[in-house]
Amino acid sequence: MHELVENTKEIQGNAWKQGLSEISIHALQERLDATEKNGQKPFSDFSDVDMLQWFLHRREHLNQQHEKSTRTVQAYERELLQFIEQLLTYSVEINVDLGQVVNGSLFKSLSTRHIRRYQEWLSEKSPYVLAKGAYSVATLSRKTTIIKTFLKFLFESGYITEPIHEGFFKVNIQKDDRPNRDLGPKEVIQLLDYFREIHHPIVFSIIHILTMTGMRNEEFTRLRVKDLQYDSITGTYYLEVLGKGNKRRQIPLKDKGMNSIRLFRSARGIDDINTAEGNDPLFTTNTGRAYSPSYLSQYITKAIKESGLPFLKFRSSSIGPHTFRHAFAIISHLNGVDVYQIMKSLGHEQLTTTEIYLEKVFEKERHAIHLWKSDVFGEYI
Repeated sequence: MHELVENTKEIQGNAWKQGLSEISIHALQERLDATEKNGQKPFSDFSDVDMLQWFLHRREHLNQQHEKSTRTVQAYERELLQFIEQLLTYSVEINVDLGQVVNGSLFKSLSTRHIRRYQEWLSEKSPYVLAKGAYSVATLSRKTTIIKTFLKFLFESGYITEPIHEGFFKVNIQKDDRPNRDLGPKEVIQLLDYFREIHHPIVFSIIHILTMTGMRNEEFTRLRVKDLQYDSITGTYYLEVLGKGNKRRQIPLKDKGMNSIRLFRSARGIDDINTAEGNDPLFTTNTGRAYSPSYLSQYITKAIKESGLPFLKFRSSSIGPHTFRHAFAIISHLNGVDVYQIMKSLGHEQLTTTEIYLEKVFEKERHAIHLWKSDVFGEYI
């Protein structure tokens, strides 16, 4: 086991956490081409590190715009590095009883029992659970999906010979397992009124724009001045947004949305949109830099929590940027917008995703009590 730890240390180096260069992935492709040319088995000379590199950064689509986003790759890399590090660091606690290390490879030495034991340890006895309590079902599902996808890739590519990904227990997310991100128009208006009354144009503008556009956190933080464009045919402004899978969509802006953009930039003391450079961030922190998704989430969540508005105490989860994406869906539905149209506006690939945003609203609307008649239950209805 000591030898395995030593051989796998490079996986935890800084180079992995910074991502791979274009040259590295090209070098791996050239090696694969060489093995094919020589009639050898694919990945026959790849190490565990090489396989992780290839899984994360290999090209799969002819049109590179359809490749995984940098943020998605980073999320996969973070989860898989943690998986490897935990297997090595806590091998005794997990009971990873490797009788024999296969060619110095961790992945080739694993069996389905190791995967099952790891999943049980992760959910019941890992340091995070012992310190902070159980993972949410959604978090466990995400971690399981990422690791399972990687191990399935190793099997299907022939790098490992056993389908060890089948060792995972199923983690099914039920409706009640999801955090409550529902937010209706009355609550959004309360938030907007509050931040306007305390003269906080920054948070006011961010909430206003997120609600009116339904943008993802990452989409908002990537916006540049040049992404704000004017349509001379309709006489309106719109935002050119880069979404998941590097897919672009255009989001129209109401006049008051434009007012909030101008208000934000004025409050920050940065150039008006008419004089700013095209590559400048559309929204900036107080240091003049673009928000990172994590910082924007922390900033908005903290500001809303500190507002102390009465309705917040009835919520089971905090309000962050993504909550206003749900608010967009709910407000659109209440305005009679078709769910398919809401799906396209949000940039969802599947209708079922949009329906998840609205399922609790649908459930309340379809409750039997709404069909009760006063002549049946009298004055008490």
